[in-house]
Amino acid sequence: MVGIKDIAKKAGVSISTVSYALNGSPKVTDATRQRIVAIADELNYIPNMAARTLKTQKTKIVGIYLANYSGVFYGELLHGLTDTLLAKGYELIVCSGMKAHRFLPERMIDGAIILDRGFSTEELLEYADRGHKIIVLDREVEHPNVRQVLLDNKAGATLAIDYLKTGFTGKFYIVTGPTNTYDSEERLRAALSELERFRDEEVIVIPGDFSKATGEKAAQQMEREWTGEPVAVFALNDEMAIGMYSYFAKTQLVIGRDVKIIGFDNTEVGQYLHPRLATIEYSKYKWGAVAAEKLLKLLEDETVEDEIIYTSLIPSN
Repeated sequence: MVGIKDIAKKAGVSISTVSYALNGSPKVTDATRQRIVAIADELNYIPNMAARTLKTQKTKIVGIYLANYSGVFYGELLHGLTDTLLAKGYELIVCSGMKAHRFLPERMIDGAIILDRGFSTEELLEYADRGHKIIVLDREVEHPNVRQVLLDNKAGATLAIDYLKTGFTGKFYIVTGPTNTYDSEERLRAALSELERFRDEEVIVIPGDFSKATGEKAAQQMEREWTGEPVAVFALNDEMAIGMYSYFAKTQLVIGRDVKIIGFDNTEVGQYLHPRLATIEYSKYKWGAVAAEKLLKLLEDETVEDEIIYTSLIPSN
């Protein structure tokens, strides 16, 4: 691999002169810089990121940690992150899996945005104690180097239940997300609390994992338990609600007549279903943009407050 020693030898200058030229230092003339950069290009020189980081203490790279890349959920979130970071001269890498956790302590990234329960809160606090800057999107953490940008799950779930209750009496189903996930637990807790006001209603909670497949499985259970009376369903995300639409389309049960469904997330597919999927909306782009803004301020040691991303209702057509 070509190093700055090779460039210095061919250019007939010192190693320090090459370093100044490649890093844009005013200590060398434009003519010298241009000649050294041309030689570096000719030799296919690739800067050593680790060595550069040791000098500057910055990579200008931020990591977003996701549990997985499946589904249609992440696109707008990543768009908001990327736009905000690029405007400030930073780049984004998307990380998943345990080996990627090393990026923080090894300082391969300047800071992290976490939407991944694979990170334990204890691990995050350990990194924060070492001075690493972190934004969490999926839990509540109290630490000077950690800030939260969370969805208003309580308000969203309350809106969903109130929507289902309008003009309806009968059996309620709630299809949950993965066990021990913040958003699922908050939505479930708020939904059950709101349903407590209607003590005459039967409420059945079906475990899910935010996937289309578990939505289909939940719909199959509802068909087996069908008594001839309409039922209302709160799927804690749109992916599972879409799975229900897919399953019920192959049965005698009609959505809107026999089954009233609402999801959460307002994914694009929902607006093309018939009837349109009722859902809880929030700006995923804003969620990402605000998270990036907060992290950049943390990296500059500015005062940063936690923030809530608000939700609203989109009814079925």
